[in-house]
Amino acid sequence: MILDRVNSPIDLRQLNSAELETLAEEMRELIIKKVNVTGGHFGPNLGIVETTIAMHYVFDAPNDKFIFDVSHQCYPHKMITGRKEGFINPEMYLKYTGYTAPEEGEYDLFKVGHTSTSVSLACGVAKARDLRGEKYNVVALIGDGSLSGGEALEGLDNGATLGTNFIVIVNDNDQSIAENHGGLYDNLKFLRDTDGKAECNFFKALGYDYYLVKEGNNIEALIKTFNKVKDINHPVVVHVCTQKGKGFKLAEENREAFHWILPGALNEKSGDVYGDGEGYTSITNDFILKKAKEDKRIIVINAGTPGVFGWNKTFREQLGEQYTDVGIAEEHACAYASALAKSGAKPIWAVMSSFVQRTYDQLSQDLCLNCSPLTMLVHWGGISSADATHLCTFDIPLIKNIPNMVYLSPTYKEEYMAMLNWSVVQNERPVAIRVPNIELTSKGEEDNTDYSVLNKYKVMQEGENVAILGVGNFYPLAEQTAELLKTKLGIKATIINPRFLTGVDKELMESLKSNHKLVITLEDGLLDGGFGEMISRFYGCSDMKVLNYGSLKEFTDRTSLDELHTRYRLKPELIVEDIKKVIL
Repeated sequence: MILDRVNSPIDLRQLNSAELETLAEEMRELIIKKVNVTGGHFGPNLGIVETTIAMHYVFDAPNDKFIFDVSHQCYPHKMITGRKEGFINPEMYLKYTGYTAPEEGEYDLFKVGHTSTSVSLACGVAKARDLRGEKYNVVALIGDGSLSGGEALEGLDNGATLGTNFIVIVNDNDQSIAENHGGLYDNLKFLRDTDGKAECNFFKALGYDYYLVKEGNNIEALIKTFNKVKDINHPVVVHVCTQKGKGFKLAEENREAFHWILPGALNEKSGDVYGDGEGYTSITNDFILKKAKEDKRIIVINAGTPGVFGWNKTFREQLGEQYTDVGIAEEHACAYASALAKSGAKPIWAVMSSFVQRTYDQLSQDLCLNCSPLTMLVHWGGISSADATHLCTFDIPLIKNIPNMVYLSPTYKEEYMAMLNWSVVQNERPVAIRVPNIELTSKGEEDNTDYSVLNKYKVMQEGENVAILGVGNFYPLAEQTAELLKTKLGIKATIINPRFLTGVDKELMESLKSNHKLVITLEDGLLDGGFGEMISRFYGCSDMKVLNYGSLKEFTDRTSLDELHTRYRLKPELIVEDIKKVIL
């Protein structure tokens, strides 16, 4: 295997053209095999193999700095830079993270996993280099989908004025996670169709020199162009046209489904990569389709990640003009949705928890300050074993502390559907709903709660001495803890379903003082600034003792959920142990 001879980028320069081509195929085969076992980003990595080989062949990393955008395409880079064992040896498959990671070695400058960042980061690297009087190439790699993000456009605008070595490689595979959206992509297509000769050129208009590599999976063509721009003394864009999913037929044909896959998802006969069955995703989408059919004011919005919500092509086509994908641009999505709501439409905006932080200012200013009545669905919220770049533990403090926002956290099917229906119908305020990130459960009876009466919690079981507030995903944990508490200590606890994350049920919390000594809060997210801290503050000057359970303020990285729950004492036996210490 040619890859056996490649232990660092310098080894590439000992290979001839035929060997480089063979190397590309070997790397591609290893990526396919590994990702089918571990899950991960599939199509982006298959498409960038040749570009990565050519970059490392021409440039002198780590002296020359490569800054990756999102890191969805860093697997080939890792294979060349001393981490190939993580792709060759199944026992080492999980050794390296799926994103760039400085702790793994000097070839990775930043830990990144969110989009549209590479050009801005590269601007800073280039400026620092010049201030220090150093000489090396700064290369930012960014995909066409990431160009729609506001930070990418800001970075490109600023980078064009540097007047120094600054190289932006645009990996254009004519695809974001789903299809691209926005006027910029018409110009990219125009540039592809005219072999880069069109006078109307977005990058040139900003002030960049410009090169097009039409055959972006051709190593020789890439090497030739990269040699032209190496050590250049001004900003330049190299526009590379690649095939997403190259080398795996189903991934080439169904680029959206094969952007990221679950372990064992590859099925060469059917190409199926997603599971079926009723869950919170399916009932949400059934509700949306029904409501949209009944009310033409309903409009559904997402920012370039429809797969997170199960919004496949059929779903999108059924909605037609009542669906908008704004591209990877959460800031715009929030402001756009707010304006829709203010103008009489009924927007339903879905966003992954980890991406909420990209639009904090718009949530505060454009949405909540204006009290626009939209429905915001927050998916995947909770403590998880994810990479550090995709943690979903921060949404509760981010959202709940903005004035005028109502943040709801349902615990079962009927409650969720009632909240969803109320949110869409009401016209008073912005409402966010933390879509349960647990197995679908049903109480078998309709929820008739009037959610316009804010901050009213629901007592699910009357007890004494100990009250347990189980928020959303952790309501089942509250029930399990109460059951163990009864068995171990003979205490029948009060169990409360708070439902509202943004306020305190003062009447109920005050009433607990008469026959309770301890209040427990359980939330599937960050403690600092979270729900439990709000309850602790309410009881601050009283004799009531409060124990808050949730995640610590830390970036975890691929830490098992069992380990995290143990660390945070989010297990019934550990909670009961703590209760015993406090009240006995």
